[in-house]
Amino acid sequence: MTELQKFLFEGLPVRGAIVRVQAPWQQVLERRAANTETGAYPPAVSRLLGEMVAAGLLMQANIHFEGSLILQIQGDGPVRLAVAEVDSSLRLRATAQLAADAAQSLAADASLPAMLDAHGQGRCAITLDAGEKRPGQQAYQGIVALRDAQGQSLPSLSAVLQQYMQQSEQLDTVIVLAANEQVAAGLLVQRIPIKGQGNLAGQQHDTQTQDALGANEDFNRIATLAASLKTEELLELDVATILRRLFWQETLQAIDTEGATPHFACQCSRERVANMLRGLGQEQVQPMLEENGKPLEIGCEFCGAQYAFDAVDIGHLFAPLAAEAQQGLH
Repeated sequence: MTELQKFLFEGLPVRGAIVRVQAPWQQVLERRAANTETGAYPPAVSRLLGEMVAAGLLMQANIHFEGSLILQIQGDGPVRLAVAEVDSSLRLRATAQLAADAAQSLAADASLPAMLDAHGQGRCAITLDAGEKRPGQQAYQGIVALRDAQGQSLPSLSAVLQQYMQQSEQLDTVIVLAANEQVAAGLLVQRIPIKGQGNLAGQQHDTQTQDALGANEDFNRIATLAASLKTEELLELDVATILRRLFWQETLQAIDTEGATPHFACQCSRERVANMLRGLGQEQVQPMLEENGKPLEIGCEFCGAQYAFDAVDIGHLFAPLAAEAQQGLH
């Protein structure tokens, strides 16, 4: 069963979200395994992508951004790129690009540094791409290294995202993630600023220090409980049981997720692929078609859909551009 629950800790400046995704996550892996050119992901890569899917859902649910939240890790190890995207309707998709020898070189329990940060060049980017952009509006992107301030490799995706939240958002955050071939799951708890309209400043005795990183005792207590969650618990137990075991002494207030349920869906289309080919230009696309001697086959890395363009299709793609160029000469 796929579950997503947001909640508040009553009377405390702490909010949280928990997610367990089964069928939609399994679809991601099944589509990759069905691709005869690539085959299934190595177990370590499946685990990383599952954690990224869970993290993307947690962050999107936490901020409810009208558009797509894209979590992307680029590295210099066996995994060159890993991407998970979640939009405001909780539609998700994910993919990874691997080095040629990745399947042979990656141990099943390979760490994040072993996969993506071989020489300290790994980066994690979080992009917020609005669904309906205003004229001139650009997507927001925040970037964080896969290493800490001392240059030491961070051991996990959770540690990377916690560092991002502290550096970029100035918010204490604990994220626990886990994934296997059946389930992608995660728990997020985050401190809410006490100061601000409608916040909890009126209930606190010391509002001068409680908003400082690491200073809020209520959050620190909740964070310790959250961090005690074990991988097997997150993967095997339902949401209600996890929350009851962790926070049985706290009063949780559920937040309506407006009926949204995580589900797999890809946004690719023939029109988008056609626009991509137009962007490459006829001078680059035409030789590719002639070299192959057969229609261009372009596959979506997210869902595996294949789009074929023969000589007639390519001619139609660039015919309007040729006509416009001809008109410009007169």
